Amino acid sequence: MKKKKAKIGIIMSGGGARAAYQVGVLKAVAEMLPEDAHNPFDIICGTSAGAINAAALSTHAYNFNKSVTRIHNIWASFHAHHVFKTDSWSLLKTSSNWFLAMLSAGMNKRRGSLYLLDRSPLKKLLTQHINTNDIQYSIDQGYLHALSITASGYTTQQSVSFFQTNAALQPWFRSRRIGAHAKISVTHLMASSAIPFIFAPVRLNREFFGDGSMRQIAPISPALHLGADKILIIGNRQEVLPTMPRRKIISEPSIAQIAGHALDSIFLDSLSADIERVQRINKTIEIIPEKKRIKHGIELRKVDVLVISPSQNLGELALQYLHELPTSLRFLLKSIGAYSRNSSSLASYLLFEKGYCRALIKLGYEDAMRQKSEIIELLSSDN
Repeated sequence: MKKKKAKIGIIMSGGGARAAYQVGVLKAVAEMLPEDAHNPFDIICGTSAGAINAAALSTHAYNFNKSVTRIHNIWASFHAHHVFKTDSWSLLKTSSNWFLAMLSAGMNKRRGSLYLLDRSPLKKLLTQHINTNDIQYSIDQGYLHALSITASGYTTQQSVSFFQTNAALQPWFRSRRIGAHAKISVTHLMASSAIPFIFAPVRLNREFFGDGSMRQIAPISPALHLGADKILIIGNRQEVLPTMPRRKIISEPSIAQIAGHALDSIFLDSLSADIERVQRINKTIEIIPEKKRIKHGIELRKVDVLVISPSQNLGELALQYLHELPTSLRFLLKSIGAYSRNSSSLASYLLFEKGYCRALIKLGYEDAMRQKSEIIELLSSDN
């Protein structure tokens, strides 16, 4: 009996500027394939800045190397002003509104959304470089099975995975998370990457949405619902941490340290927990014979998961490139204590400057090449 071809998925999580690390991993994968190979991932799932990379991959799925090269060229020449307004007047205006809104405890309803940075340059950039109509072309031509973009609804408090596919896949409904058919647009990408408090919420249909990493308690779930049998997950934090000495802390944490800690919790913790959950399920499946699983209606299936994550602390790496930020943004970050080793995590999410982005791309490439044999095995067509 001929084996069914395994569906291979890729998951790219959030993290602002940290998503440049994903580009390095993709660059390494492209080098492992023939130059004219089409996209090897049947299912592409993205959240936050990872959603932008996911959509960019999907639009040029007919040639993976070309697609990765386009994405690489953009990230390698990034500056913060390509993502948000960095001139002094714009920062003064948005930061003043932010602090006034905080002081008024939200009583002034006319003040609008609470956000620190104006992302209108990013919307312009995405509109110029990502033709979302090409996503459907990739699907129609068989280069892509499905694309999923996750955002978080502020009113319903649900994690919504918008997915585009030709397959007869039904929407899913779980506690606080759902899957919904959609024609992916730049608006979906803006909504998925709207980091709370830093960037403005984005209206999609009837509701305002923010960064998809919020309330995303099962980041691997969209890929599983869409039929992935094998999944490459690109993380954005150092999983093997060096031993930290226990010492007495005298000074209180700065605003930047607290904000960075909160963002780390949003972007990083749920993915690690979900990976552990999948690994436990795989072990459970291995000890239960298939006949018994079928007999008792156990619909679990084994899913091969490969995780590639940074071998360095991305927050500490960011400290080397803070000088590249515009003067106005450096002043703002320095004023809230973002320049210390313990508080650099916040800056790592906003450091859209080419020096830092290139360092992340290089790190991602090197980390992926160290797992070359595992990646090639995952990309094999056998189920």
